Amino acid sequence: MAVSSLFAVFLPLALALVMFGLGLALTTADFVRVLRYPKATVVALVCQMVVLPAVCLGLVYLFRLDGAVAAGMLLVAASPGGPSANLFSHVAGGNVALNITLTAVNSVLAVFTLPLWVGLSYALFLDGDAGIGLRPDKFAQVFAILLVPVALGMWVHHRFPGWSQRMRGSVKVASIVVLALVVLAAVARDFHTLTSHIGALSAVCLTLAIIGLAVGYYVSRLFRIETDQAIAAAMEIGIHNGALAIAVATSVLHSTALAVPGAVYGVLMNVPAAAAAYLFARRSRSASVPTAV
Repeated sequence: MAVSSLFAVFLPLALALVMFGLGLALTTADFVRVLRYPKATVVALVCQMVVLPAVCLGLVYLFRLDGAVAAGMLLVAASPGGPSANLFSHVAGGNVALNITLTAVNSVLAVFTLPLWVGLSYALFLDGDAGIGLRPDKFAQVFAILLVPVALGMWVHHRFPGWSQRMRGSVKVASIVVLALVVLAAVARDFHTLTSHIGALSAVCLTLAIIGLAVGYYVSRLFRIETDQAIAAAMEIGIHNGALAIAVATSVLHSTALAVPGAVYGVLMNVPAAAAAYLFARRSRSASVPTAV
């Protein structure tokens, strides 16, 4: 089997494993929890699904990206939060339960919002039909990539809770390995696109991640949302699912060039996320130290 065929088969399966692992950690209570954090959920979702893609569009024009690289960046910005958002939120002292809720809800909504942003990116940067993202077959493919493995994982968790609990750690480790392989494969498949745009693309990815973290935290605080929930929002908005962007680019849109921004973002987003987690954690520790009388 040719390398391209292996890639085409392996990538959807790899992402399915990642989304299945997410499903193993979800219950219906994670969706119902929206009622417990209504303001935080709405603010975070609006920032993630509307504000960040708009910011990304501005950065694309500012750094003069074009073609598939520009469209791929919009695809990244429109993707839901990544699996590592929960980990960074935990380290930073964020409300991990809210992170899980945001990931669950956004993964469902992304079935509808992602094709819209894809259609816009094609119209703006690839001289394509803006309706490409609205075609029923594209919706069906995004649905299959996003929700079917998650639903299966949730069913397994409900039906076999003991097995799910035992396997969750192993699936998480496998998911991390898979994500690394997906990033490497995407870069290797279109290395020329990476080397041709590495400077501007890296700048856009880092800036987008930093702005996402800042918007998530400070907009939440502006709406008087509690600090731990604001930290969760920051991590959810600043850390996008690069593997999903790569999978949609290659499996749904059949373009390896579109996948390169997802690969670059998947690596670089960890730098500002780790720095933010450290600063949030240090601030939390300082706030918890009693003042001497």
